[in-house]
Amino acid sequence: MSTEALSRLLQLASPALPVGAYSYSGGLEAAVEAGVVHGASSAERWIGDVLAHSVARMEAPLLLRLVQAFCEGASAQDWNDRFLASRETAELRAETVQMGYSLERLLSDLGVGQTGVEEPAFPTAFALAVARWEIDPASALVAYLWAWTENQVLAAVKSVPLGQTDGQRLLLSLGGRLAAIAERAARLPDDEL
Repeated sequence: MSTEALSRLLQLASPALPVGAYSYSGGLEAAVEAGVVHGASSAERWIGDVLAHSVARMEAPLLLRLVQAFCEGASAQDWNDRFLASRETAELRAETVQMGYSLERLLSDLGVGQTGVEEPAFPTAFALAVARWEIDPASALVAYLWAWTENQVLAAVKSVPLGQTDGQRLLLSLGGRLAAIAERAARLPDDEL
């Protein structure tokens, strides 16, 4: 990967990306309120389970298909619609639509372009940037998974609450799972999404 592509990938995965991800916990805060998550080990289990059973089996492989669609100049509407339909609650749907809108607007302002999709989800806008900036899709997926994981750990640090060292331990442990998740996502057939 070129240094330019790497810097753009780091920009996409940065918590400084102005899409509002920091304001969402993806259900983690509700798990804390319900007493399901109450410390570092239960936070790791919660985040790891969501990562393995939801993000890895739908969002991750779908991101790769969206990147492919943009690289081929094909419509991403069907994959975007499929992702939106998979959101379990109105809140999760609104979260990804708000983040998708914000990222698409930023990408347009940066001269990258627009998705051409009605109501783009966050992975759709992310995939557009990956394709237009010619970032390796496998590397982009690991960065996407890292950004998701980091956001969840930051939510846990604030809401459980956990200390910064516990947060870094969680990132070290969960981050070690991302390459295998990305590899499985790349092999997952469409009918298993």
